[in-house]
Amino acid sequence: MWVLYLLECQRGSRNVYYTGITTDVLRRLNEHKSGVGARFTRANYPIQILATLDYPNRSSASRAEAEVKKLPRHKKLLYFNQTS
Repeated sequence: MWVLYLLECQRGSRNVYYTGITTDVLRRLNEHKSGVGARFTRANYPIQILATLDYPNRSSASRAEAEVKKLPRHKKLLYFNQTS
């Protein structure tokens, strides 16, 4: 089982989103928080997991991740709410 996740991250005085895929969301969040995760989350500290969606395989999760990353910020959380 693969999971698409949306993190809220802190960038200065405003918050931004980060989207990724994993098989273990809590482990991945801890990696992001400890600086082992993506370059983006090393520069923009992860605050919380906003949403997740389950996928049966890595391929479908990767396609969904690419779709979300193309969306403007205000539509990213909506994607998770509409798809679930």
